[in-house]
Amino acid sequence: MTPAPPVLRVAEPPAQYLVRPPIVVDCSALAGVLFQEQWQHEAQARLAGRTLYAPFILQAEICSVALKKLRQGADVAANEGLAQWQDFGIELLRIDVAATFALAQRYKLSAYDAAYLWLAADLKCPLATFDGKLAEAAQAHLSSLP
Repeated sequence: MTPAPPVLRVAEPPAQYLVRPPIVVDCSALAGVLFQEQWQHEAQARLAGRTLYAPFILQAEICSVALKKLRQGADVAANEGLAQWQDFGIELLRIDVAATFALAQRYKLSAYDAAYLWLAADLKCPLATFDGKLAEAAQAHLSSLP
C-alpha cells in the first residue's frame, strides 16, 4: 500500500497583515483625501489597501496646501487635513538628487514632480497623481524600466 501524499497546508495572517502593494503618492492625490477635495473618493479608491511612499518634500507640500486652505477661509478643512496627515502612515524616503535633476530636465518637470517620479522608478511601483504632465512623464518613464 502506498502512503498518501502529503497535504500542503498554508497558514495566513489576517488580511490586514498581508503585504500591501506599494504606490508613490504625490501631493495632488493625497491633498484630495486630506482636505476633502472633489476628487477625494477617486483618490481614496486608488490608494486603499496600498503601502504609500513619498519623498520627504511631501511634508512641506502638504503644509503649503493647509496654509492655502486656511488663507481661503477653510479653517476646518486645513486643521482636519493636518490632523489626518499625522495618522496616514506614509513612508517618507530620500531621493537621489542628481538622478532627480536629470529626470526633471528629461521630462521638463519641476524638481518636486521629478522627485516623485524618481522614487516611483526606484521602487518600481506606480505613481498616483492628478497632475497631467507628471502622469505623462511617469507613463513614459516607468514603462521603459527593465
